[in-house]
Amino acid sequence: MVSNRPRIAARVGAGFCGLLLLALPRPARAHNGPPFPILENQRVGPCVISLWTHPDVGTGTFYVIVDPAPGGTIPKDLKVEIGIQPESGRLPEVLYNAERDDTRGQVDYKTLAQFDRDEFWRVRLVLESSQGNGEAFSRVEATPTGFGRWDLLFFLSPFLAVAFLWFRGMTRRRNRKKRQGQAA
Repeated sequence: MVSNRPRIAARVGAGFCGLLLLALPRPARAHNGPPFPILENQRVGPCVISLWTHPDVGTGTFYVIVDPAPGGTIPKDLKVEIGIQPESGRLPEVLYNAERDDTRGQVDYKTLAQFDRDEFWRVRLVLESSQGNGEAFSRVEATPTGFGRWDLLFFLSPFLAVAFLWFRGMTRRRNRKKRQGQAA
């Protein structure tokens, strides 16, 4: 007599994998990974800037890479601020001072900003110096760290797989002992 159990187990396993694959996709959001640019090579006041961000809910990071305008120099007294405000207008704009970092042979500024919700935020970059002032605007979506609501399922899946395999092995063992007991 041929047993259908391997075929049934294979179908159950394939069905479980299929459901897992259907549950994992989600709409594209801002990102989850390294910083990404929201402004690139834009002339702002006396400089050309690129603004990169890593906008996690909680504490987000902004990086401002500063290059001199063609034929110019970067002002020594350059002050950089980042202003953020929810697009809904539910909170007033908050300005964060960026600190200069000259460690990699280029002038860049870094600041940490607080995002309290997963939503779109207005970003205002403000440059002030004796050579001139300037502003640039953009927007960004603050995203939760991790996979959001799917975190629990994702991190629980290896334990569920081990539990499934253990249960399957114990069931087979019990059935084998029953058959041996009936044969004897």
